[in-house]
Amino acid sequence: MAEYSAYTDQELVALLKQGNTVAFAEIFERYYPLLYSHAYNKLRSREDAMDIVQDVFVKLWNRHQRLEEMPNFTGYLYTMLRNTVLSFIYRQKTVSDYASQFEKFQEEGEASTDHRIRESQLRLIIETEIAALPPRMREVFELRRNEYLSNKEIAEKLGISEQTVEVQMKKAKKQLREKLGLLFFFMYFL
Repeated sequence: MAEYSAYTDQELVALLKQGNTVAFAEIFERYYPLLYSHAYNKLRSREDAMDIVQDVFVKLWNRHQRLEEMPNFTGYLYTMLRNTVLSFIYRQKTVSDYASQFEKFQEEGEASTDHRIRESQLRLIIETEIAALPPRMREVFELRRNEYLSNKEIAEKLGISEQTVEVQMKKAKKQLREKLGLLFFFMYFL
């Protein structure tokens, strides 16, 4: 990869557009520290900053065939980062708003129509994310959540190993935490 380090951004983008993974790796090595630093300064969370920068590079790879020649590739990456950070902040605010409303509802003990609607919306969002899980992962998750089966019972029912059940549950919880936010997840499942 040492030879790629001498390439300009434009040369790397041209190679990336052709699906060159070494060019992508060079772009990653070149820009990850800068993008991470910028994201961390905005979010003040190492984990969130790492996730955001990873999302930027995933988006870049997913768009690599549609990339056009651009004189300011750095600006393009920073724009992607800014938009991803803003989207993340908006999602966090939305989750926080829902969590606040749900807490208030529990404290008041009154089930007003507005609160019921919000609770219903919250449940719908959660169910939508569960439905978006890969089929086997969703099946394992729902057997645990809805039928309260143990890993052993799920393994027997599906004809898979207990370890596979455990791995699928961990992956499902991780995906849901990433999509819904940690607070959101604990509110609903604990």
